[in-house]
Amino acid sequence: MQPAAVEELIESNLADADATVTYARDEHDEDHLAATVVSPVFEDLPLVQQHQEVYDALGDHMTTDIHALELSTYTPAEYEDLEANQ
Repeated sequence: MQPAAVEELIESNLADADATVTYARDEHDEDHLAATVVSPVFEDLPLVQQHQEVYDALGDHMTTDIHALELSTYTPAEYEDLEANQ
């Protein structure tokens, strides 16, 4: 599955999400993706539940089209802090 299609699924199915998806290893290994997802939905949720929100947004694609997904999730404030400290 192409990174842009995964971004679209996440952003369409997770409220106010901004997703950046790339190949985790190289472009020839299309089953392994890395995603950074920023959404206010993650506010006050433990990390496991944040990741579950993304998996829910991807639906059956997690078992049929995506073999592995390296996932980083942030609230908008957390992401802003991360960007400011880089």
